[in-house]
Amino acid sequence: MTAFFTGGQSDPTVQPVPSSVVERVDAADTTLHNPKRAVISLGSNLGNRLETLQGAIDALEDTPGVRIKAVSPVYETEPWGVEPDSQPSYYNAVVVLKTTLPPSSLLERAHAVEEAFNRVRDERWGPRTIDVDIVTYADVVSDDPVLTLPHPRAHERAFVLAPWHDVDPEAQLPGRGPVAQLLGTVTRDGVAPRADLELRLPE
Repeated sequence: MTAFFTGGQSDPTVQPVPSSVVERVDAADTTLHNPKRAVISLGSNLGNRLETLQGAIDALEDTPGVRIKAVSPVYETEPWGVEPDSQPSYYNAVVVLKTTLPPSSLLERAHAVEEAFNRVRDERWGPRTIDVDIVTYADVVSDDPVLTLPHPRAHERAFVLAPWHDVDPEAQLPGRGPVAQLLGTVTRDGVAPRADLELRLPE
C-alpha cells in the first residue's frame, strides 16, 4: 500500500514507503495499541481557507495510526509579525488526535500535508496556504531543534490557546500549566471566533 484513498481520489500527501513499514503501521492502525494524545494547530490565509483547513484535517485522519478525536471552532486571526493589512487574515483551528506514530513520523506527515496544499516557505511570517504545527505530543518535553515539544511559542499565542481551550477546557501545556490559565495572560486582540464557520470531525 503506497496510497490512501478519500472519496475515490488518491491522497497526494502520501509517499511510497517500504512494505515492512506499511505492515507495521497498518497493524498499529488496526489496534491503536497504547496511542499517544497529540494536539495540532492549523492555520491558513491563502486561497479557500476553510476548505484547506478541512482538507488538512481529512488528510491527517487518512494517516494510518492517527485518529482525530476533536476539532475546535474556527478563529479568524490577524497575521503576526507583519505590517497591518499586508496579508489576508488567517483562519485557525486546533485538532486533538490519538496516534501510534512517534513524534518524528507525525512531523513528517504534517510536512507532507503542507506540501500537498502547496505550502511555500520563502519568508518568515509569510502568507501560507496551510500551516500544520505539532503543539504537544503526550507529555513530551524536548528541545530537539527539528521538533521542539511542546511548540516553543504556543503559550503566547491566543490563536492556539483559545481554540484549544474551547475543545478541551482542562488541557495542560507541558511545562507551562493549564491552557485556561495561560489564555488569561495573553491578549486576544485580533483573534476572533467565527461562529458562522464550522469544521467537521472526520467520520
